[in-house]
Amino acid sequence: MKDYFVGITRDSLPPFDRNFLHSENVATVIGEGELGGKARGLAFIHGQLKSEFPHHRFTDFVVDVPRFTVLATQVFDRFMMLNGLDEKVSGGDLDDKRIAHHVNLADLPPEILGDLRTLVEQVHAPLAVRSSSLLEDSLESPFAGMYATKMIPNHQSSIEVRFQRLAEAVKLVFASTFFAHPRDYMASINRNPREEKMAVIVQEVVGVPHGRRFYPDISGVGRSINFYPSGRARPEEGAIDLALGLGKTIVDGGRSWSYSPAHPTAPPPFGSVNERMKYTQTEFWAVNLEENIAYDPLKEEEYLVRLGLDAAEYDNTLRLTASTFDAASDRLVPGIGVRGPRVIDFAPTLDVGLLPLNEIVRSVLDLCERVVGVPVEIEFAVALPREREKKRRFGLLQVRPIGLSQAVVDIAPDEASGSGAVILSDAVLGNGVLEGVRDIVFVEPASFDFKHSPKIAREIEWFNRRMLAEGTPYVLIGFGRWGSTDHWLGIPVNWGQISGSRVIVEVVPPQRQVDFSQGSHFFHNLTNLGGLYFSVDEASGRSRIDWDWLAAQPEISRKEYVRHVRTESPLRVKVDGRAQKGVILK
Repeated sequence: MKDYFVGITRDSLPPFDRNFLHSENVATVIGEGELGGKARGLAFIHGQLKSEFPHHRFTDFVVDVPRFTVLATQVFDRFMMLNGLDEKVSGGDLDDKRIAHHVNLADLPPEILGDLRTLVEQVHAPLAVRSSSLLEDSLESPFAGMYATKMIPNHQSSIEVRFQRLAEAVKLVFASTFFAHPRDYMASINRNPREEKMAVIVQEVVGVPHGRRFYPDISGVGRSINFYPSGRARPEEGAIDLALGLGKTIVDGGRSWSYSPAHPTAPPPFGSVNERMKYTQTEFWAVNLEENIAYDPLKEEEYLVRLGLDAAEYDNTLRLTASTFDAASDRLVPGIGVRGPRVIDFAPTLDVGLLPLNEIVRSVLDLCERVVGVPVEIEFAVALPREREKKRRFGLLQVRPIGLSQAVVDIAPDEASGSGAVILSDAVLGNGVLEGVRDIVFVEPASFDFKHSPKIAREIEWFNRRMLAEGTPYVLIGFGRWGSTDHWLGIPVNWGQISGSRVIVEVVPPQRQVDFSQGSHFFHNLTNLGGLYFSVDEASGRSRIDWDWLAAQPEISRKEYVRHVRTESPLRVKVDGRAQKGVILK
């Protein structure tokens, strides 16, 4: 397993400093053991940002990794041993809620309690409690987005309450090690669950308080390679997704603003102003600072709240993120200087240039790709405080390598144009040739409707479990964005529910134009495992699916909306990653 974060071990970080907020050490560690993939990546890139980022070019901004401490993996081991949890929760016979309940009732190791209590005594702002497992963010067995992250407001007047909430969040992350989706994924890649160990990151949340809520003005995901370039954009120029509020909008596959950092002012892929208004972000996530929140320590979103754009307008956080529809001229005007519906298109930042965000993201991506040595994906958050004495902040939250096959694949003209193609696409993620797959699980087009998406996700999970148990790889075909938590945009699966698939096909439904997925965590997992992802827009005339041929294949089983068929002869899948073209041949 190649090490992309050379030299970063537990001994690389100083022990937790009880002067947390004012310590000269941004990254510290509690306990013995290993740091896990996510923490190692943050510690590595923190050093590179300090020494190599061109800070002099962006003097109005602080560009950094938010302060964090890591509970190393032996804390997890000791927690499991002290409470006798291994036998209770690792057998796979309990559901997630029961596992989380058992773990939440257990006691954290006494030797770490003093450090955690000191942390909440000092810090009165929101904290993110995040997973950093041994296998997370590796190329060989990536687990991006598989485990829990919990944000806590950490604002209560009682130190005891703040300490209890932090302890509960740490235990929820521990519990997620044993949840069903990671277990299913382990089975799909033939890994023993006992190989996994969990470290936990406790990190300050980048954002600004607005009364009873706290959130960043802008969050984003950036990739140094673009899986779906369009127009003048090239794959090596990368892609960026932006959203108002917490980055949960993006990583959950919600509505965000996607663009090429080399062409930030290029026209968006909307046919009209009405389309842009209809299919851009209308809600955002924030940390909830209300006092009376329903107590639910087993819920990841316990302290999060989803709000409409009217709340952001009240908070004055649309100045650099929104345009306004001017009915008199039937056009969008950057900013919020006129009355009218707001549209989150980041025009004041990208088109007008009121914020050098694109230049910062490009500089960070260039640096990360250079020092890691392969294409990377980053997550970040931007805070724009109103007080003049406070600097604007770009917080780098995560860096993970993207693995891409380097094989040269050529698709012959007759393969692309002949009747032998089941599926043809000019927007494909991945690279390589796959042979021998005979099984196809697909959503039936005649019965598909977005309102059925949650039930379709459960049906697909049922098929996936069967295929994993049989050791049968398969092609998965469905409509809209895979992995979107907004079921009106696509089928709301997570990676564990589709982890047995080797090829995933996303079809743009004729009744609704939905942009191709880029933000979901499972794209990182799929790419790094050598999986292939097809996006098919039949209306474009450049891609197609032979639905009649699919319907004629021998049926193995079916549910209300999903069918499983098996072809008489193996399929041949070819993807040319250089040209982003792919074909599945009969």
